Amino acid sequence: MKKYIKVVGAVILNNNKVLCAQRSESMSLPLLWEFPGGKIEQDESPEEALIRELKEEMNCSIEILEKVTTTVHEYDFATIELTTYYATITSGSIQLSEHAQIKWLNRSDLLSLNWAPADIPAVEIIKNA
Repeated sequence: MKKYIKVVGAVILNNNKVLCAQRSESMSLPLLWEFPGGKIEQDESPEEALIRELKEEMNCSIEILEKVTTTVHEYDFATIELTTYYATITSGSIQLSEHAQIKWLNRSDLLSLNWAPADIPAVEIIKNA
């Protein structure tokens, strides 16, 4: 049976642009784009996980706003349940430790990137918000 992994992603907005993060070549789903975040650890709420992951991966503190959506996608390696939340950066400046690069895009330009499949339903919602 495949692993079932619960993950969270932050849809960070700044001046009506959306933060998009490209996975590095060493990660699973290399070079696909995603919303930054990661796995929810045991005894952690989705919100706590997202705050911790953004601190670890990008060295910034965030405030979590409303939930965007939860989607489930079956990959070859696991089934991923991704919950995305709107968020804003409250302190720190983004420093990448895991991702290849980031881009700030207008909502209308989001589909110009090659997104990880689990992130696409959230991209569609945000694009039309």
